[in-house]
Amino acid sequence: MIGLDIAKHVFHAHGSDARGHQVFTRKIARGKLLDFFAKQPRCLVALEACGGAHHWARELVHLGHEVRLIPPAYVKPFVKRQKNDAADAEAICEAAQRPNMRFVAVKSEEQQASALVFRARDLLVRQRTQLINAIRGHLTEYGWVAPKGRSYVALLGDLLEDELGSSLPEAARAMFRVMLGMLEVLDGRIAELDKEIARRAREDEVARRLMTIPGIGPIAATAIAALAPPAQSFKRGRDFAAWLGLTPRQMSTGGKQKLGAISKMGERTLRRLLIIGSSAVVMQASRRGAAKGSWLEGMLARKPRMLVTVAQANKTARIVWALLVKNEDYRARVVAAA
Repeated sequence: MIGLDIAKHVFHAHGSDARGHQVFTRKIARGKLLDFFAKQPRCLVALEACGGAHHWARELVHLGHEVRLIPPAYVKPFVKRQKNDAADAEAICEAAQRPNMRFVAVKSEEQQASALVFRARDLLVRQRTQLINAIRGHLTEYGWVAPKGRSYVALLGDLLEDELGSSLPEAARAMFRVMLGMLEVLDGRIAELDKEIARRAREDEVARRLMTIPGIGPIAATAIAALAPPAQSFKRGRDFAAWLGLTPRQMSTGGKQKLGAISKMGERTLRRLLIIGSSAVVMQASRRGAAKGSWLEGMLARKPRMLVTVAQANKTARIVWALLVKNEDYRARVVAAA
């Protein structure tokens, strides 16, 4: 087994035999890494699941090695005293030998390309939000308080040529035009990515099945297909929900169970999309009324709305796992008449 601590330029490899005894430890330059592993006998190579790990995992698999990716949080307890590249490589090697260690599935280039669509869209949405906040903040300095919401900011272009523009200095008007132009460009780019995501959702069979679940649209469906690990890697739906960070954080001891807020571990993008979709389901149930005798009706009657939203997201995550494992469409549960 070889534990490999990857970096930008200088890597560190720690080799051990079947009993876990150290065989070698050495630094390797980036350009010589593949040549080094090409000369090694076929073995198990363990890496931390960090930036660039999936690329190197694919390259090592092509050389005939077996590769396992470990979450960095599970490697940290095996680091002895001081942290350095050699200690990290040794800790990776020791962590990979544990029989109950959890590993990350190696992603293909196509999976990472699909995930990049959502990363790019999230980046543009954050930039748009930042730009809108900047426009509203600068307007406040001149006594104009713009209403909240992106739609109101889009109307400022017309106001700059009318009442608003006459009360601002020329230099300020020019800068507001620049920011509004940037906002228009961002809106166009985000709209293009939304169309691309919708196209992927129509063409992907898994995404089409996921969209039959209430609260999951094209964005959430294609994001789950691209970002989530294989559903078969989880034993039950609760494990998938826990990976998303939608289960309560436990602080239990002495046989006394104490649960807190959700752990917020795992994939943040998927967790956020599931909560947003569940909020829409809960909002519709609050306005139009949930089905009589349903789980959602009982929760809304005795729990706060935000808590119900997170609970609905947890329930949706379990349904997603069941659909992916069984390769079926969503079938709404029929509520018996009272």
